[in-house]
Amino acid sequence: MKPRYLCLLLALLILLMLPAAAIAQDKILKMSTTTSTQASGLLDVLLPALEKDTGIQVKVFAKGTGAAIRDGMDGNVDVIFVHDREREDKFVADGYGTKRYGVMHNDFVVIGSPKDPAGVKGLKDAAAALKKIADANALFISRGDDSGTHGKEQALWKSSGVPIATQSVEVVSGGKKRTISFTLPQGSERWYLSIGQGMGKTITFADEKQAYTLTDRGTYISYKFGKDAKLDLEILCEGGDDLANPYGVIPVNPAKYPHVKSDLAEQFANWLVSPKGQSVIAGYKMLGKQLFFPDAVK
Repeated sequence: MKPRYLCLLLALLILLMLPAAAIAQDKILKMSTTTSTQASGLLDVLLPALEKDTGIQVKVFAKGTGAAIRDGMDGNVDVIFVHDREREDKFVADGYGTKRYGVMHNDFVVIGSPKDPAGVKGLKDAAAALKKIADANALFISRGDDSGTHGKEQALWKSSGVPIATQSVEVVSGGKKRTISFTLPQGSERWYLSIGQGMGKTITFADEKQAYTLTDRGTYISYKFGKDAKLDLEILCEGGDDLANPYGVIPVNPAKYPHVKSDLAEQFANWLVSPKGQSVIAGYKMLGKQLFFPDAVK
C-alpha cells in the first residue's frame, strides 16, 4: 500500500475512534468518598457492577468524610459518598448538593486488645466505654482526620463526661492549607494519640500498639478477616444506638457548579438505591459476615 493511502487510512481510523473516546470520557464520574467504602473492599464489587449495568466508570478519591465533603463544596467532584448525617444534611441545605440518597448502614464499634485493660468488654454504651478508657489512661488511637469516624468519636467524648479540650492543626489537602479544629480529652497527652490517618492505617497502628480505637464495623471485618496478617484486636463495645453509622450519596448541585456531570451523578445515585445496587451491597460479605446493610430496599 502506498504511503499516501496508508496515511489516509490511519487518519480515517483516528476520526472513527474519536467519538468513542469522547463518549467513554463522558461516562467517567469523579467521586469523593470516605476511606471506609474503599478500605472495606465494597467499592471493588460495587463499581464493576455499576459499570456493567450503566457503562459509568468512577474515579475514586478516598479520604476522610470532612475532606470528601469539601471536595463537593469546591466543585472538584461530581458526587460524594460519605457517612456524617449532620454534615450531609448541611451540604444539601447550603445548596452544594441536590439531594441525599440514603444508601446503607453499618455501625461503629470500639475495638481493643483482648487483655482489655480498661474493662470495657460487653458494654453497649460507647460513651461510658470511652470514659473507662480515659479513667484507666489506656492507650487510645484517634484517626484525627476530620472524617465521619473522627466526628463520631468527638461526639462520644463530649457525651462521656470526660473534660474536653480543643485543638487546632494545619493540614494540606489538594495543595491547599487549611486549619481544622477538633475536641479531645483534656490532659490526655500520655495516652491519646491523634495520627491524622484513614481507618485502615489507624486500625493497623492500634493493633501494633495493642490500643483502643473507634472504627466502622465494615473496615474492621475487612482487616480482621480479609487480610493475610490477622488482627489481634477484638470488638469490645458494640450495639448502642449512639454507634449507628448511615451512609449517603449526594450529587453535587449543577446550579452551583455547571461543569459537574450531574446526569451521571444522578444515574449513579439512583443505581445505588435500586434493587440491583442494594442487592450488591447486601451480598458483599467476608467469611459469611455482612459488612453493610442496604437502607433503600428492605
